[in-house]
Amino acid sequence: MKKIIILALTVLLTVSSFSFAQGSSEKSGDANEKDYRIAVVPKLTSISWFQRMEVGVKEYAKETGVDAFYTGPSEGDGALQAQAIEDLIAQGVDAICVVPFSTEALEPVLKKAREAGIVVITHEASTMTNVDYDLEAFNNADYGRHFMEKIGEMTGGEGEYLLTVGSLTSESHKQWVDAAKELQEEQFPKMSQYGDKIETADNQSVAYNKIKEALTANPNIKAIQGSAMPDIAGAALAVEELGLQGKIAIVGTSLVSVSGKYIENGTIEMGSFWDPALAGKALIELAIKVLDGEPIQNGLDLGVAGYDDLTLNGKVLSGQAWIDITKENVNDPAIDF
Repeated sequence: MKKIIILALTVLLTVSSFSFAQGSSEKSGDANEKDYRIAVVPKLTSISWFQRMEVGVKEYAKETGVDAFYTGPSEGDGALQAQAIEDLIAQGVDAICVVPFSTEALEPVLKKAREAGIVVITHEASTMTNVDYDLEAFNNADYGRHFMEKIGEMTGGEGEYLLTVGSLTSESHKQWVDAAKELQEEQFPKMSQYGDKIETADNQSVAYNKIKEALTANPNIKAIQGSAMPDIAGAALAVEELGLQGKIAIVGTSLVSVSGKYIENGTIEMGSFWDPALAGKALIELAIKVLDGEPIQNGLDLGVAGYDDLTLNGKVLSGQAWIDITKENVNDPAIDF
């Protein structure tokens, strides 16, 4: 009888232990999907573009339960952004998704992050070295060229033009304007760039003041291509104050909330953008796939519109996510943010 009781107890303990282990394993598996801590760091937090990205990050966290959060400097400053990343390394986050204000300023600190075992995903930074992957909304050269094609169409391929960038170290902005200038030299030889690239610090007031100064100094300027989100709104204000509406073609990156009124009244011919909220979601989703050890390859689908059939070139993944804003669609509520 004792042997039977001992045997029964042994079986019971074995089954209980197995059930406990299974439960723990299942709980651990669920937790692994939720326990990642992922930071999204924009160039700066104080402008509409990146406030829209914050919306996407918060929506993703709410929808999935992943601990994804948004943090960074309020000013466009490479040193401040690097310090924000230093803080995240000290916190021991699992992944950092960052839109570099200065690629040069961030290379050392992102190297440090990766050495600490942190997954690094960048956006608008396709030439950076110390990353796992860079995620682009589209091919940057194509994006820049389509602005210059519009400028050439509107000016008849003649006159001088201005090129603006948020920072001379903003990689995507450089790629857009360099590709635009290359196309101009090939297709519109009677046009030329006036002066050097104008650096606006992603600040509408700076863009307005510098562009107004250039327009006042040179009456031969016929077009402006803006890169940073506030640039073409600043340009439009300068053009209107100088009474030059209809005489200067303005195109570039912006949002409806920032430049819509100028597009509607014709001062800006075309604005283009990709939804920063969707970019934020796609960055987090890519970080999770890397953390989970999933294969990253051509055709990757992140489950986010515009990022559902990605092209892989080295460490750079490119989507098909840009949208043009003109008079025809500026009042579409789907893009009003």
